[in-house]
Amino acid sequence: MAQGPDRYDIAIIGSGISGSTLGAILARHGLKVIIFEAGAHPKFAIGESMILETSETMRAMAELFDVPELAYFSSENFIAQIGTSHGLKRHFSYLHHREGQPQDLARSLQAVIPQRPHGYELHIHRQDSDYFLTSVAVRYGATVLQGTPVKDITLRPDGVEILTSQRQTYAADYVVDAGGMRSLLAEKFGWRSRDLRTHTRTIFTHMVDLPCYHQVGASHQEYGFPFPVSEGTLHHIFHGGWLWVIPFNNHPRATNPLVSVGLQLDPRIHPARPDLSPEQEFFAFIARFPSIAAQFHKARAARPWARADRLQYTATHVVGERFCLLGHAAGFIDPLYSKGLYTTLMSAALLAHLLLDAQRAGDYAPARFRPLEELTLRFVSAHDRLVANSITSWSNDKLWEVYAVLWLTGAYLEYVKLLSTRGLSKSRDDYFATVAGLRMVGGGFSEFDDLADRVDTLIEAVDPGDEAAVDRAVAEIRAAFAAVPWMPWAFQQVLAGSNHLPANKLRLSLLSQNTGFMGGGAYRKHFFGDASLAEVARFFVRESLTYSTAAQAIRKRLSFRRRRAAPAAAWAPRMRS
Repeated sequence: MAQGPDRYDIAIIGSGISGSTLGAILARHGLKVIIFEAGAHPKFAIGESMILETSETMRAMAELFDVPELAYFSSENFIAQIGTSHGLKRHFSYLHHREGQPQDLARSLQAVIPQRPHGYELHIHRQDSDYFLTSVAVRYGATVLQGTPVKDITLRPDGVEILTSQRQTYAADYVVDAGGMRSLLAEKFGWRSRDLRTHTRTIFTHMVDLPCYHQVGASHQEYGFPFPVSEGTLHHIFHGGWLWVIPFNNHPRATNPLVSVGLQLDPRIHPARPDLSPEQEFFAFIARFPSIAAQFHKARAARPWARADRLQYTATHVVGERFCLLGHAAGFIDPLYSKGLYTTLMSAALLAHLLLDAQRAGDYAPARFRPLEELTLRFVSAHDRLVANSITSWSNDKLWEVYAVLWLTGAYLEYVKLLSTRGLSKSRDDYFATVAGLRMVGGGFSEFDDLADRVDTLIEAVDPGDEAAVDRAVAEIRAAFAAVPWMPWAFQQVLAGSNHLPANKLRLSLLSQNTGFMGGGAYRKHFFGDASLAEVARFFVRESLTYSTAAQAIRKRLSFRRRRAAPAAAWAPRMRS
C-alpha cells in the first residue's frame, strides 16, 4: 500500500478502556497509532468494579510497557492522581433473597479484599477513567478521532484501509477492532456466536439517593461483617438472577453522588415485560423482595434507564489476516464477578506485546497472534461456566454455600499466579510466555482445573429443587474440597460456616513451611518456582513501598516532566523486553 500522511502502523476501532490502553502502550513505544471513536468523551459505560486480577494486570502493564498511568486505576492509593469521582471497594458482598420474605442474615457472604500490599480496590467511574486513558494515549502520541464512526474496513495482504462515515480514508499495517458487541469485523466475517451456557438480560442505570443497605436493614455488626456493604460491591442474589449495587460515594473524599445499579435476569425464569418501561419493570420486579425494595424506596435515576435482551455472545475466531478483535468485540458474558474487565485488559496486554514484536519484525501473519485468540476464547469460556453455575447455585442456598468457595479459590489462585509471575519474570517475554497460558481462574494450576471441573459437573447435573440430590452433591463437593491440601485457611472457614473472609489476613501461620502461604509440592513449584520465603517477603515489602500513596504522588510529578521518548528512570520497572 502507498505510504502517506494518513498511513499508520496500527489503527484501533474504539477508545474504551481496551482501545485507549492499547493505544497508549503502542504510542509510548514509538508506533504511529490512530484511534477511531464513534462517540465523544466523556461517555457513559458500565463495567465499574475492579478485582485483584484486573488491578494486577494494570500494574504489570505499567511496568512492562513503561506507561505508569495504567496503574492509576489499580487501587485506592491512586485516588489523589485520578480524582475523587471513583468509589472504594473493600469487598464483594452477597445477600441471598427469597421472594416475599425479608433477607435472612444467615444467607450472606462478605469476601473481603486484602488491603496489603497495594491498598483496596476501586469502583471506577468509567466516563472518567476511559477519558483519562484516552488522554494518556494522546499524550504519548496517538491520534484520536472522536465523533468518527468507521463505515467499512478493507483488508489487503499488505495492510488495511479504513473508511469513516465522513468518507475519509486511512491506511494502516494492522487494525484492532475494539468496537464492542457491534464489532464491524465480527459481523463482516460472520464470527458472532451465542452458543453459551449463561442466559441473562439486563436493566441498568445510575441512581442518586440510594442509601447503604444497612440504613434500611440490619447493621453490618448484626451480620457479623467486617465492613458495611456500601464499602464494596453489593450483590443481591436470588433464584434466576442478581442485582448489583456499585457506589461511587462511599468514602470521605468522594465527590460523586452516583451509584451504579443493574438487574440481571434469566428470561427463561423471569420473562421480559415489554408492556412496561425499563424503570417500571425494574421496580415491579424488586417489589417481590421486600428487603431490596426497601433499599430502593427513595432512590432516583440520574440518567435514562437502559434495557437489553440477552447479554451473552462470543466469537468463533478472534484473529484474522491483518486484524483482530479485542475486549467486548470478542465476547461478553455477564458483569458477575467483574471478570469481563480482567479478560479485556489481559487480552490488551498480550496484544500489545504481540503487536510490538510484529511491528519490529515487519510480520503481521495471523499465526503470530494465535496466543491472543486462544487466551481470549479460554477466558470467555471459563467465565461463561462460572456465571452459569453460580446462577444455578442461587436457586438453593446450600449449593451457593459451597460453590462460592470454588469462585473464591479460583480468583485467589489467579491473583497469586499473576503477582508471582511479575515478581519472577526477568523480561516481558518471560511474563507473557507464562500468562498466555492462563484460563481466567485457577492460575493455570492443573490440580485446581481438575477440582473445578468436578465441582462444576456436579452443579450442572443437580436439580436445585431436589433436596436429596442437592445434599448428595454438596457432600461430594465438600469432600472434594477437603481432599485439597492447598485450600487457604480463610476459605476453609467459609466452608465451615463463616459468612466472611477476615479483614486482616496476615497471620504468623502463613510463614509455616509447607502449610503456610507458599504451600509445598506441585502447588509451591507452580506458583513460586524456586523462590524462597525470604524472596517472596522482600517482594511483598517492595510492593508496599512502590505502590504507596506517597510514592505514587512523587512518581506522577516526575513522569509528567519527561518527554515521550525519554528513558523510564522515574518508573524504574524491573522487566525489559
